[in-house]
Amino acid sequence: MTTVDQVSSAALSRRAAALEASGWGAPFRLVQVRNLCFWVFALGVAGGLYELLRYFGSGLPAYGVGLGLGVLAFALYAVPWLILLAYHNRYTRLPGKLLVVAAAWGGIAATFWIALPANGAFLSLYGKAFGTGWASDWGAGLTAPINEEIGKGLAVILLIGLAPRLVRSPFDGLIIGAYTGLGFQIVEDVLYAYNSTVSQFGADQVDAAWSIVVTRSTSGLFGHVLFSAVFCSGIMWLLGRGERRHRIRGVLLMLAAMAAHGCWDDMGALGYSLAGDLGTLLLWFLVLPVLDLLLLWLAFRLAVPQEQAWVRDILAPESASGLLTEAEVAAAAGSWRTRRRFRKAQHGHRERRRAKHILAAANDLAQEVAEAGGHDSDRVEHARSEVRRLRAG
Repeated sequence: MTTVDQVSSAALSRRAAALEASGWGAPFRLVQVRNLCFWVFALGVAGGLYELLRYFGSGLPAYGVGLGLGVLAFALYAVPWLILLAYHNRYTRLPGKLLVVAAAWGGIAATFWIALPANGAFLSLYGKAFGTGWASDWGAGLTAPINEEIGKGLAVILLIGLAPRLVRSPFDGLIIGAYTGLGFQIVEDVLYAYNSTVSQFGADQVDAAWSIVVTRSTSGLFGHVLFSAVFCSGIMWLLGRGERRHRIRGVLLMLAAMAAHGCWDDMGALGYSLAGDLGTLLLWFLVLPVLDLLLLWLAFRLAVPQEQAWVRDILAPESASGLLTEAEVAAAAGSWRTRRRFRKAQHGHRERRRAKHILAAANDLAQEVAEAGGHDSDRVEHARSEVRRLRAG
C-alpha cells in the first residue's frame, strides 16, 4: 500500500528531475571573458552601436523631431508586447537580464551590424543580375527573410553558449526569439520613421513620422516578434535541445518563418500578380494574418507541453503535502483556457477572484523553489505562506 511518505518521495524525485532538465533557477551571467560567445555578443553590439550613431548622427539636428516622435511612439508600443511576453514567460521563467541581452542583440547587432549592410549588398546584386524593377518588386522578400532571421537567430546560439543550463527547450527558443524580434522590430520601426522624415526633407516631420507609426504598429502584430519566435523555436529543435529530437520539425519551422517573412515583404508584388489590387488587400487584411497566427499557434502548441509538464513536476510536492490541490497545480501549469475553466468552476465572484490569486501565487512558488534548487528557503516558505493566506482570506 502506498504511504504518504512514498508519495512525497516520488513527487520530490519528479521535482528534482524537472529542475535538472529545465534549468529553472540557474543564474545568468553575461560577462564571461573566457567564453567566445560573450566576445561575439560584445563585438556585435559595439559594431551595431557604431553604425547606429553613424546612421542617425548626421541628421539628428535637422530631423530630430521625427526621430524623437518615432522613439517615443514605438517605446510606448513596446509596453503591451512586454506585458504579453512576460505573461508567457511564466512557463519557463527566463531571467530578465537574459531577455534584455536577447532584445539588445535584436535591436542593435542584428539590425545595424548584420541586416542593414547585408540587405544593401543583396539588393545591389539582385538589381545587377535581374534589373532594378525586378529587385524592387521581389528583392526584399528574397533578402530580409534570410539575413534578418539568421541574424536574429544568432541570439539563441550565443545564449546557449552563455547559459547552456538555462536555454534548454524549444519554448525557451520561442521566448528568446520573441524578445529578439521585439528589439529588432522597435528599432527598425524607428528607422522607418526617421527615413520617412528624411524623404520629405524635414517638412511636417510629425505627420511623416506618425504615418509610419500607424502603419508599422498595425503590421507589427504579424512581424518580427512572430517570425523570430517561430524561427528560434525551430533552431532549438534543429539542435536537438529538449526532451525529444525533432530536427525535421525544426527545419520546417525555420523555413516557414522565413516564408512568412518573405510574403509580407513582397506582399504588393505577390498580391498584384495573383489578383491585382484585390489580391494585395486580401493578403494584407486576411490571408497573411490568419496564416501567420496559425503558424505561431502551431509553434507554441508544439513547444509548450514540455514546459507545462516541468511546472507540474516542480509543484508536485506541494500537491502531495496538501498545500495545493491537483486541480490548482494543473491550472497553474496550464494554458489561459485551463486557468479560466478552473476559475469559472468556483462558486461566486469572491471565490473566482481568490482562485486567480492562488494560481499566481502557485507560479511564484514554483519560481522560488527553482531558485532555491528544490530546497526549502525563507523565500520558499514565504511563498507557501502566501498561498495559505490567500486560501484563508
